[in-house]
Amino acid sequence: MLLVGKAGGPEERLVPEAGFELATVKIRGLDRDAVWKNAALPAIIPAALRAGLRIVDRFKPDVVLGMGGYVMAPAVAGARLRGIPYVLHEKDVRPGLATRMFAGSAAAVCTTLPGTEKRIKARLTVQTGVPLREGFVARRPAVPARSLLVTGGSQGARNLNVAVWRALDDLCARFEEVVHVAGRQGAAGVAEHRHDRYRGLTFTDDMAALMSRADLVVSRAGVGTIAEATAVGLPMVLVPGTFGGGHQEDNAAAMVEAGAAVSIRDANLSARTLVAAIDALQPAQLEAMARASATAGRRDAAQRVLGVLREVGNRK
Repeated sequence: MLLVGKAGGPEERLVPEAGFELATVKIRGLDRDAVWKNAALPAIIPAALRAGLRIVDRFKPDVVLGMGGYVMAPAVAGARLRGIPYVLHEKDVRPGLATRMFAGSAAAVCTTLPGTEKRIKARLTVQTGVPLREGFVARRPAVPARSLLVTGGSQGARNLNVAVWRALDDLCARFEEVVHVAGRQGAAGVAEHRHDRYRGLTFTDDMAALMSRADLVVSRAGVGTIAEATAVGLPMVLVPGTFGGGHQEDNAAAMVEAGAAVSIRDANLSARTLVAAIDALQPAQLEAMARASATAGRRDAAQRVLGVLREVGNRK
């Protein structure tokens, strides 16, 4: 197996440490939030595609898996040019540009959340979920909720952090424990805010342990956090970010439609609206949300994706 990643990315350290072979390509994606940063793309993309083709020719894979995003484009394009079957995995409800470009010729597209299949033209779509680390175990959260977990994702979320800190007394009065992963940009706030029921963190590499104690999750609507919460079966209050073209808003809408979450628009987020949204969750609704979350969860996503790859590989 060969993994292909971005030159200069964290995979240059993580992949070899995990014992896998890595090839890298110099590549950048389209920046929708700062359009002026795209000026160099006409020079970068052709060189990246040539590098991807060289990697495919050297490794000679039987099947290629593209895990979404611009980083997959060079190797997937090389596979398409050489007639090698490839499978795509799309994490968000709203497919990214790279997925839309390559979906038509893909042997299959694996999806994470319901609704993606309606937005792409593909021969075959399979809702596999997104592969997770081990340790996420399904359980019935306490109702009424006793432990609250708040997370803004690996980078943190300033608006969410501020709302939590301003509502801290109210939240600690309602929960026995408030665990808050604020991101590294929230380090000063975590150090500043103290409460006997509040545990502030800048980072964790063991989200499974935190979710094993949580009864309710407040978070951004990144697909990773949603996948982790649904793998456990936790109800969610989602505050989708507006960056990246607003793709998190579609993720949140999918979970609300599934009955696993309620959502607050980022523009409407405040200490008051956060507490009000939590207070509005009655026991019967929390129980129904937990059941819907567990139904949406895919703890066996890695095995499902591998099953699709084996099926595609066996067609040759």
